[in-house]
Amino acid sequence: MEKKIRTRVIIIAVAMVACILGIICYPRNDQETFGFPTNWQRLKENVRNRIRLGLDLTGGTHLVLQVQVNDAVNVTVDLAQERLRDELRARNIPATVEKKTENGRSYLLITNVPQEKSGDLQTLASEQFPDWELARRAGDPNARELSLKTSAAANIRNQALEQSKTTIENRINQLGVTEPTIADYGQGDYELVVQLPDVDDPTRVKDIIQSTAMLTLKIVRDGPFPTREAALASHGGILPPDSELLPGRRESGSDTATAEAWYVVDRIAAVTGRDLRDAQPRPDENGRPSVNFSLTRDGAARFGRVTGANIGKQLAIVLDNRVVSAPVIQGQISDNGRITGSFTPQQAADLALVLRSGALPASIKYEQETTVGPSLGADSIRHGVIASIVGLLAVMAFMLFYYRGAGINANVALILNLIILVAVLAYFGAVVTLPGIAGVILTVGMGVDSNVLIFERIREELRLGKTVGAAVAGGFDHAFLTIIDTHVTTIVSALILFTFGTGPIRGFAVTLTIGLLANLFTSVFVSRVIFEYVLSRREKGEALSI
Repeated sequence: MEKKIRTRVIIIAVAMVACILGIICYPRNDQETFGFPTNWQRLKENVRNRIRLGLDLTGGTHLVLQVQVNDAVNVTVDLAQERLRDELRARNIPATVEKKTENGRSYLLITNVPQEKSGDLQTLASEQFPDWELARRAGDPNARELSLKTSAAANIRNQALEQSKTTIENRINQLGVTEPTIADYGQGDYELVVQLPDVDDPTRVKDIIQSTAMLTLKIVRDGPFPTREAALASHGGILPPDSELLPGRRESGSDTATAEAWYVVDRIAAVTGRDLRDAQPRPDENGRPSVNFSLTRDGAARFGRVTGANIGKQLAIVLDNRVVSAPVIQGQISDNGRITGSFTPQQAADLALVLRSGALPASIKYEQETTVGPSLGADSIRHGVIASIVGLLAVMAFMLFYYRGAGINANVALILNLIILVAVLAYFGAVVTLPGIAGVILTVGMGVDSNVLIFERIREELRLGKTVGAAVAGGFDHAFLTIIDTHVTTIVSALILFTFGTGPIRGFAVTLTIGLLANLFTSVFVSRVIFEYVLSRREKGEALSI
């Protein structure tokens, strides 16, 4: 065998050995050890562990969630209200600021504005609130309406959607769910689709996704009261300005017994979940599950001022508009705090996870849930594998019948192509979906197409009277550019699908791209080496079986 052919054969052999090892015994992470499977059962387990299956094959949960983006707009209006009051006091503008909501639109109503201060108010709005519009209120010359511009409100809603997507993805990733899909649903307003393949506890995952975990720390003005009616009655049926009534639980003398309670708290929070830096589950001094949290620099400074000015009062720790704990402020608190309540260890761990991954900017509404059972996945896998095998055998039989000895060359290249494709999926831990299997089948077709181009070109060269060696060389050389052209254009199309597609569409693009790259190696390099090896061993003047 010539030295050049021997070198190429060694390259092919090394590549195939690496692929086979990657499929059956290559460790994908530090916890796995490199080991060759000792029996058939171990071999199947290794392959299954290295090639992960998507939602449509392994089963799981499909959720459609709608982000209530107007919640984020309302929070922005609340923060603007407090800021506007501070600015009015600083500029000596004696006016009253109230939040109003009409027809789903929230705005700030500024009343009792002296005529001589109208210009100062306009200047204040232009300098400090560039995303807001200040307009006179009809029927009242001393009143103004400060409302968000349409573009600014739309931007807040879009940001809330993107932040929700990121936060949900962080929460799911911390749970260890394999290759989740979180993407825009595109079927309604501000909706997300969440796909969780092979989840162990879909109910728990769904609860964590939907939990808004909007943490706020608010000063308690009055309470706790045993009932909502009692809380309202203590204030003559009308809550004080800038306050709100929240439900919660009141700790009794027992370590475990709790009772329903109602608290009158400040409507504007001293600290929100956006100020959180970290949250971890920790037992309290009595060994009960709790969550310790730390704040950012700005949040800690603000928290220190509030707690320092309210020593002796209760501080309501509010989660999702419910008071989970209301400890008494014993001294100034800066950057650390603790959330206590009637938590189980699992609930404390989940709460810390939710807070640590970031607070959702808006609440989540459950729209749709579909559970894909493992029986459907097994059925899909079986039919997909059967289709692939039948298609492969049919193609191989045709190549043998039509191209005779050269058909063996094409079939070897085709099998090696599939081995490389599966090995790359195993090495990178790619997720295989049902469309991904379709991509494998399409790869088979593209591989055969490449060999047909080469073989037909070789036949044409032989008909022109060239020798067998010159015909083979000419066939590969002339077909090479055509093969490159078809593969590059198809790969570009697959990359576009991967960029703009989601879930199964991306799986199809991945398997198709890997298969096409592998096909360039097998149909051009491997197939030519086989031809050259055959030619090196044939008798002079012997015809080529093609």
